[in-house]
Amino acid sequence: MQGTQERPARTKWVLGAVGAVVVAALVVALLIFTGKDEPGLASGAASVPVPAAGAGAAQQSAQKQADPGQTPGTVLLPGGGTAKLVQEPVGDDGALVIPQSLAEAAWWGSGLGADQGVTLFSGHVNWKGRTGPFDQLWQVEQGQAVTVTDTSGGKWSYRVDEVRTIHKSGLAAESAKLFSPDGPHKLVLVTCGGDYVGGTEGYDDNRVVTASLTGRP
Repeated sequence: MQGTQERPARTKWVLGAVGAVVVAALVVALLIFTGKDEPGLASGAASVPVPAAGAGAAQQSAQKQADPGQTPGTVLLPGGGTAKLVQEPVGDDGALVIPQSLAEAAWWGSGLGADQGVTLFSGHVNWKGRTGPFDQLWQVEQGQAVTVTDTSGGKWSYRVDEVRTIHKSGLAAESAKLFSPDGPHKLVLVTCGGDYVGGTEGYDDNRVVTASLTGRP
């Protein structure tokens, strides 16, 4: 998208909740940009129970005292592509909105350099014949650098540790591991791609890139 061009309708990643934290798992319910006039719909489904109110209060209190990290502003991918990062709220339906502008990507989770938890960036691959920066995730290799600039202008360096292609049907089973807010801090970037099968399936696969922090401002 450019200038004041009207933004299309938005799409969603479905989020669940695990343990005493607000959100721990990510499952796909995402409109895929096909480069055609209309997007195809790719979907996955999983059910993750929400803890009862008041559960794990001590753990929640400790988490609030941890360093939440810095707010991401833009991301520079190894291939040179950049995107503005937009924090999107999780609605009552447990869904995270993904901007459909190719110039933007959603971010969710922990801030940059947080004490723990995943910082997730998610963007689309293409739209009406135009390729977006997150298409470059399909060329990313282990050891390459991802640079994230926070909203104060500080630059954070991450090293790619793992690059995986996961079929849409298999993402739900790995979502708790990939997107958990517990454990060491890491950056996870996600997009779609692979074979386009059309209909209600859209693209077959998700590209998932995991990176660890190597430098901070």
